[in-house]
Amino acid sequence: MYIEELLIIGLIVIMIFLYRNYQGQNVGKYIVQQTQAVYDKFAPYSFKMVRDKTKQLGQEYTPRQYAIQVGVISGFTAVVTYLYFYNLIISLVYVGISVMFVPYLSYLRCKKVYSEFLFEQIQVYTSNVIMEFATTQSFVKALEGVKNSGVLEDPVLSDVEQMINMSYDNGTIDEALEYMTKLYPYYIVKNMHQLFLQITKEGAQNSADSLENMQLDIDMLVESVYRDRIERASFHKSFLTFGVTLYLMVMLVQYLLGRETYLVLLDRWYIQVLLHGVLIINTYFLLKGEKYYNENVGAE
Repeated sequence: MYIEELLIIGLIVIMIFLYRNYQGQNVGKYIVQQTQAVYDKFAPYSFKMVRDKTKQLGQEYTPRQYAIQVGVISGFTAVVTYLYFYNLIISLVYVGISVMFVPYLSYLRCKKVYSEFLFEQIQVYTSNVIMEFATTQSFVKALEGVKNSGVLEDPVLSDVEQMINMSYDNGTIDEALEYMTKLYPYYIVKNMHQLFLQITKEGAQNSADSLENMQLDIDMLVESVYRDRIERASFHKSFLTFGVTLYLMVMLVQYLLGRETYLVLLDRWYIQVLLHGVLIINTYFLLKGEKYYNENVGAE
């Protein structure tokens, strides 16, 4: 207990030091800003890109929301781990580890927002190219019409411009179609490009029926993607509820055994290993569930 009391006193001293040195600021906001600065320095480029787009879409968390997320996760971790081990040091270690997962959760959430944005842009790209082609009967002219219409945003807009340049430079659309298909591995993109390649190579005289069928395919895929989004949201809620319930099963164990008996069992090393394993495995499956929930939308 002597070590635990020293740790509590040390934490109080650190909070007083922070308050005295940054009393002109909100201490919580200062900590969040410093943590974010460090993470941005080492964050992967892909995360910086999707986070910037999330900010542009107005769906990025505010510092206050991040602080609440950190508070909820660390508080829940502290309570659960203390109920498992009745050891303040172990609880503080787990709290520190749990806070380290906040940037990863932020990365998953931003990827989901960015993925949904990309899918909507791809939906706009494919639908509008088909409509433009029906008028111009030229794939490159259709691309130029979509580019100039103002319905696309970066990065899709820049990639469409690159397709146009590649088509003029090579005198063929083959390389441009391959370039776009690799960048955006969506079912509707691959099928639409194959259709246009077939029309170009075979010189089809009447492509109206094929284009109409392609538009129907796009509409069906969009419907299935939005239905999948609703199902994922429902799954996510149930999954989190189940995961949190599993953490709290230790309370049932203590109720059945009695607290005194449980504390005696904690003195055995293999019981400690078993409890650590339960926490780690449950956390692993929770993170896997989060990853599934935020997977790419509409991609193969």
